[in-house]
Amino acid sequence: MALEDAHGRLLGDLRVSVTDRCNFRCHYCMPAEGVPWIERDQILRFEEIERLVGLLVGMGIRDVRLTGGEPLVRRQFPALVARLAAIEGIEDLSLTTNGYLLAEQAQALVAAGIDRVNVSIDSLARARFFEVTRRDALDRVLAGLDAIAAFPEVRPVKVNAVPIPGFGEDDVRRFVELAREHRFQVRFIEFMPLDGDRAWRPEDVLSGAEVKAMVEATGIELRARPREPHATARVYEIDGGGEIGFINPVSEPFCGDCNRLRLTADGRLRTCLFSRHETDLRGPLREGASDEEIGEIVRAAVWRKELKHRIDEPGFRPPPRTMSAIGG
Repeated sequence: MALEDAHGRLLGDLRVSVTDRCNFRCHYCMPAEGVPWIERDQILRFEEIERLVGLLVGMGIRDVRLTGGEPLVRRQFPALVARLAAIEGIEDLSLTTNGYLLAEQAQALVAAGIDRVNVSIDSLARARFFEVTRRDALDRVLAGLDAIAAFPEVRPVKVNAVPIPGFGEDDVRRFVELAREHRFQVRFIEFMPLDGDRAWRPEDVLSGAEVKAMVEATGIELRARPREPHATARVYEIDGGGEIGFINPVSEPFCGDCNRLRLTADGRLRTCLFSRHETDLRGPLREGASDEEIGEIVRAAVWRKELKHRIDEPGFRPPPRTMSAIGG
């Protein structure tokens, strides 16, 4: 029986955070000094992730994305990928990474069965990259991007960028050239109220429409592709190859056909990125609950899935957890 919420949405996409730890300190995610990490014994073990993912796939999940924190800092991460790739019913197994450790792990990840990779790069200018991430690591991240792009079976390769104040036309031009030269899909994601500093303000959001206008101001013609069901991005083809996408959760919410669930690194099920409520799966799992009992807990949580995130409504409060603890 498929996973369906009270609003008639069938859920087929699962984001799994494998760790809350990260080797970057991006402004839109966590403070410069970092945040307290979850205790290691509270983090789901590989066999626990495998069991929960297998259970959810049996309930209708088809797409699984592995996130963090930064997933590649988790020890023996390719071994987890191999475990999940062996689960019958997963149609797409993907990864979102900051790319810092990607060059050294790319071959192992592909051998383990990863299907697609998204690399987060918020600027292609070294000084700006350092300002956003608080790490002088652009060259290493680009090397990781090149390493994964060398495997033709991993397609499409996507680059995620979050425009925050200071993002300008020079940044846009660099990203357009990256998409065109390597036939990547570059996606601009609106700044969301999940920052560790709790400094987010609506006026700091550079909307997708504004970034799209900046792209078009460079003389690039954007040809719209049909929106796929449940897709978060509005994607456009550009001359010479490559694609540009815009993910606008603040200015153009796409909650109406959201089909996503999130599993945090410490085993909490979240039905919305902005949920203020979570459902504990780790506790029942470690207390010996059967698959049927865990399945009932999951179905009850899914039935209560929020209609929308309400960012644009008076009285909105961000979730207690920041992005690094929730998972992208």
